[in-house]
Amino acid sequence: MRALASFAAVLGLAQCSKAPPRGAATGEVPPASTDGGGAVPGPAVPLATVTLATASGPRPVRVEVVKSAGRVQRGLMYRKFLGADDGMLFLMGDLDDHHFWMQNTLIPLDIMFIGDDLRVVGILENMQPLDTTSRGVGKPSRYVLEVNGGYAKQHGIGPGTAVTFAGVEAAAQ
Repeated sequence: MRALASFAAVLGLAQCSKAPPRGAATGEVPPASTDGGGAVPGPAVPLATVTLATASGPRPVRVEVVKSAGRVQRGLMYRKFLGADDGMLFLMGDLDDHHFWMQNTLIPLDIMFIGDDLRVVGILENMQPLDTTSRGVGKPSRYVLEVNGGYAKQHGIGPGTAVTFAGVEAAAQ
């Protein structure tokens, strides 16, 4: 029985591991997730706002904010829907060339990497569901914003776009 319990524990850890695919760089984290549904959770999860300064004016995104290792690892995995102006903001902690993958992520995403100066340093556009290829932008970032695939192109967001946060620390989990 003890051997069976040990095997189950190891299997559970392997399925939850944030380890990237073989050959990937360090500092990798799979993109976001919760138990399903849209990005806007029930009232128990506080939300914040990330505003992107676009040529056509400010573009607010309502976000869940994650900073704990477990929540960063789960991100938007298993979600079947994300509202048009919803997303997830990752507080990565360290300034690094972070890498993400789409394992267990069911919707296409744009992944925006944001530097200490609160400007977009790079974007992985229209990342495809379930792709386990680890990707980064080759530049250090401290924050990562995930939104629906195609969002950046649709709104003219690119490297250098200024970003502001409202309510982020209060909403962080």
